[in-house]
Amino acid sequence: MRTAEKPGLSAPASRKLPVPPRERKPALAALAVLLILGGALATTLLVLRSGDRVSAIRITQQVGAGQPFTDRVIEEVQIADTGVDYVAWSQRQRVLQTFAAVTILPGTLLTSDMGVTASRELGPGKAKVGLALKPGQYPAGLEPGDRVQVIHAAGRTTQQESQVLAQSALVNSVGDKGLITVIVDASTSPEIVGYASAGEIAVAELPGAR
Repeated sequence: MRTAEKPGLSAPASRKLPVPPRERKPALAALAVLLILGGALATTLLVLRSGDRVSAIRITQQVGAGQPFTDRVIEEVQIADTGVDYVAWSQRQRVLQTFAAVTILPGTLLTSDMGVTASRELGPGKAKVGLALKPGQYPAGLEPGDRVQVIHAAGRTTQQESQVLAQSALVNSVGDKGLITVIVDASTSPEIVGYASAGEIAVAELPGAR
């Protein structure tokens, strides 16, 4: 005679108990949504900000330290408003009454600290000297704003040695056929003019001095 099986004991022992569903974490989900919305908002602001344009002044030709700004060396450009203190095109008339504080290269966007109201290079104690130089007495590619040494190149028939008359003269203008104007100390200008009239002046560029 078989004994009746007790109910509930006939299932295999290996059967797994049901796993309760995972609880959702509403706080993390909300944080993820906020991060996504914040990123989208930041991207939108960047796109909108990149569309803001301001009118600025760009330098088109090299301007040497102490030289005045002129209409020929500035132009209007539209740039993105990045918060940098560029000089607005509306201030150009004021800029034309100032001088370059440092040598400014072409393509530079003008900022307020690049200009000064008075030029030490063109002030009292300075003189403009015109030089008519021959090939070999000046380097190719000189531009206004460059710095040069003005040298007395003694002729072969004299017993004098070459000497530097101006250690760091500012090139004020460069014309055709070796016509160059430099700014030197007024005390040395008579000597330079005298040697220049005899064809015994040469200039050497100082690339690192601007």
